[in-house]
Amino acid sequence: MVVDMCKGVQYLNEIKDSVVAGFQWASKEGALAEENMRGICFEVCDVVLHADAIHRGGGQVIPTARRVIYASQLTAKPRLLEPVYLVEIQAPENALGGIYGVLNQKRGHVFEEMQRPGTPLYNIKAYLPVIESFGFSSTLRAATSGQAFPQCVFDHWDMMSSDPLEAGSQAAQLVLDIRKRKGLKEQMTPLSEFEDKL
Repeated sequence: MVVDMCKGVQYLNEIKDSVVAGFQWASKEGALAEENMRGICFEVCDVVLHADAIHRGGGQVIPTARRVIYASQLTAKPRLLEPVYLVEIQAPENALGGIYGVLNQKRGHVFEEMQRPGTPLYNIKAYLPVIESFGFSSTLRAATSGQAFPQCVFDHWDMMSSDPLEAGSQAAQLVLDIRKRKGLKEQMTPLSEFEDKL
């Protein structure tokens, strides 16, 4: 979302569509890994426009708005959102220790454990980051001697706690992997490239 917080700026109505186009472009290809941005709000507090209308066209305003939004994103402590599965596991009581061990190892956490009435089986519900789900079923079966049966369904997006701008963090490694997979430069464009060179 882009919010106009400007007061008394001349010619602002002439560039609103161009600013929105720059915002849409930037929010579809964020500064970190050219991925969609979610849950964002940019406040336009002040604008200095050229008096000559020829210098206020879309060709000048759209790329400028995009650069400003990228710079704002990088200075606002950005975070990555990761997809999370809802995992339902059915298993007997003697397999619960192995299930909890595998879920803890894979950054998952159980939020419900319930015995099915009239059976020795337990239903376990847990959240598991999608990136940790690769090899989950085989690891779970190995830890429970084949007694646990998982079913994964997408549930929600969750914010990663680590900082993608901090070298060596889990989020920074994920950004690096995404950039490699997309064929982008491994290093993100630094903030200084988006700032004015006045």
